[in-house]
Amino acid sequence: MAIVAIALAIIVPAWGATTDVRVAIVTDRGEIEVALDPVHAPITVKNFLSFVDAKFYDGGTFFRAIPGFVIQGGNKPHESNADKPIVLEPPIKTGIRNTDGAISMARTNNPDSAVSEFFICDGDQARLDGGMNEPGYAAFGHVLKGMEIVRLIARLPAQNQMLVTPVKIVRVYRER
Repeated sequence: MAIVAIALAIIVPAWGATTDVRVAIVTDRGEIEVALDPVHAPITVKNFLSFVDAKFYDGGTFFRAIPGFVIQGGNKPHESNADKPIVLEPPIKTGIRNTDGAISMARTNNPDSAVSEFFICDGDQARLDGGMNEPGYAAFGHVLKGMEIVRLIARLPAQNQMLVTPVKIVRVYRER
């Protein structure tokens, strides 16, 4: 049993580690700081940061919200057919789980269809981790500060999971 615990401690990232990349998501409701894990999810982090560095998310929105599940954001007007989907880095491979505050890539039913939209978990979402026969959703970081903003957004008025008034993403940038 002790060996299993030690192995899990090695796989699961320690948020706030020196290898983390910090990103601030500034919304009109407040700021969310996330730590991304380029060591365990290099493809997903590289993809997300390419959009951050291009200021792709600036002016976007959090448009979908389900209390106790997720808030989803992106910038649909800036999406292009030239944006290429990435290969899924499943939680079973990365060790990064869809726990409360995890940031993950949104995708269609095709596991390798994630492009730019992302979501943040409002509560633990083990079913999004997948398993041997289910690919899951690629978690690639975790909220360090601002979970109160995530919870506020998740509980705003919505119709059919879509926010009545989307929350504006003012700016997304690297902190380190």
